[in-house]
Amino acid sequence: MCTSLCYRKNDLYFGRNLDLEFSYHEQVVITPRHHLFHLRNGEDFYNKYALIGIATVIDNYPLYYEAANEKGLVMAGLNFPDNACYLTPENDSVNITPFELIPWLLGQAKTLKDVKELLQNLTLTNISFAEEMPLSPLHFMISDQTSSIVIEPMEDGLHIYDNPYDVMTNNPPFEYHLWNMNNYMNLTPHIGTNNFSSNYALKSYCVGMGAIGLPGDASSASRFVRAAFHLTNAPKEDTEPENVTQVFHILDSVSMLKGSTLTADKKNDMTLYSCCINASKGIFYYKTYTNSQINAIYLDHVDLNSECLYRYDLNKNQMIHYQN
Repeated sequence: MCTSLCYRKNDLYFGRNLDLEFSYHEQVVITPRHHLFHLRNGEDFYNKYALIGIATVIDNYPLYYEAANEKGLVMAGLNFPDNACYLTPENDSVNITPFELIPWLLGQAKTLKDVKELLQNLTLTNISFAEEMPLSPLHFMISDQTSSIVIEPMEDGLHIYDNPYDVMTNNPPFEYHLWNMNNYMNLTPHIGTNNFSSNYALKSYCVGMGAIGLPGDASSASRFVRAAFHLTNAPKEDTEPENVTQVFHILDSVSMLKGSTLTADKKNDMTLYSCCINASKGIFYYKTYTNSQINAIYLDHVDLNSECLYRYDLNKNQMIHYQN
């Protein structure tokens, strides 16, 4: 379970909640330019552009959950169980595995136009990173300064959608979420009005009644609607701290609270971390479930031509400022 969104002012801000029942020891990871990726199709790939995002690193390989490149393109993989389908490699295609897709696209594309060209002959293949690590069922959201798209690998091939809402969650497939938004066309941030009947003296008795019917549960469809409503109505602020704070507040509105949502095996599905990436400036902000302080890491504060990955452990200890 996850939520991602894209918020634009002068800069591009990409927000994401990672909702899981356990951690994979993820870190903030900077991949410098020209890092060597041994692709499962037998080719060696060197990324042109540096990346920053959260990943689990195994054998010096960053398995990115989401990342932005130094050109301002940003991408996230979200859980898509029962629907995601990866195919056997095809001779006449560019065969890329799901765990290679984020560095492969962000490592060479500057814009969504570049991404769409790279996707034209792509097959997402069913090759795992390791025998003991089965592939995660994923779909992907990619954004630049102009717009967003969604990529869904399904049994009948790769589906690519324009994403007018700049929001993505999980199942059902994206086409359902687009259609489901029709059910909420009555929602408004304004004080509610009487559309029921002029025969009754109905009136609003508090603010917020224009949004009665906004779903509040943790299901994917409800989180999509709630995130889209808050994102659409969120004012664009004037300063970096204000915009970053706004993104985190929107993410908070769709976060998973420990104890409120249980998996089939009765484990807590909760928001392990929330992040906001200023993709235009290369700043990665995050907070964790156990530490609500916002932390920041700059892409350009390291040597982007280095031969090594830069890895930063998530700060999970709650930081409280005592004023007396």
